Amino acid sequence: MTGEHSSKQYDHDLETIRSKVLLMGGLVESHFHDAMSCFRTGNADQAEAVIQSDLEVNRLEVSLDDMCSHLIVKRQPAANDLRTVMATGKVITDLERIGDESTKIARISKEAHANRRGTAMFNGYETVRVLAGSVADMLHHSLDAFARLDDAKAVQLIAQDAIIDNDFRSIMRNLITFMMEDPSTITSSLNTLWVAKAIERIADHAKNIAEHTIYIVEGKDIRHSDYVAIKQDQKVDNG
Repeated sequence: MTGEHSSKQYDHDLETIRSKVLLMGGLVESHFHDAMSCFRTGNADQAEAVIQSDLEVNRLEVSLDDMCSHLIVKRQPAANDLRTVMATGKVITDLERIGDESTKIARISKEAHANRRGTAMFNGYETVRVLAGSVADMLHHSLDAFARLDDAKAVQLIAQDAIIDNDFRSIMRNLITFMMEDPSTITSSLNTLWVAKAIERIADHAKNIAEHTIYIVEGKDIRHSDYVAIKQDQKVDNG
């Protein structure tokens, strides 16, 4: 009976952590959306709100890290359960870093629109709009895969990251060409490039969340391996 009670309490504690992680995920999704809105409109007040709200993301990271540590010490989870707690801790770290990247976009937006006088401008938002939309979808689906422990969806998201990387490189090449053709737009182009890089980094963290999900479900650490290709080969063999 003691063991059963302990197991139920562990499940309850872990579910509490997972719920708060998903709350944190919803918060960083909202911050990313608001940061991109700042880049589109130049709304300084909204940008400042995004910057200040990052403090809440940081507080959640500290609180959740503490909860994970206490869960390990108090419940001493066995192999599979310990794997879940460790992977959840890594998801928390990735979410905090996504918050940092959104804050970076907000800061760039605020400074760019404050200093735009006397500087040639172009529509930087349109340059990154499609990339931002793809990454927002990727982030949302990575959190959904984590919530549902859907390793099949996680594999698809990992494959999508390569497309995001190619799109970022294309934007970078276009911006370099733009700056060479019209040096007066260098400042605006660089700001857009930094925003594009922040968006690309958010995609990297979304991919990490997908990898952590696979680790929880399958017990495989797939970092630094071409896991998508391996899965495709397995489908061919099984077919």
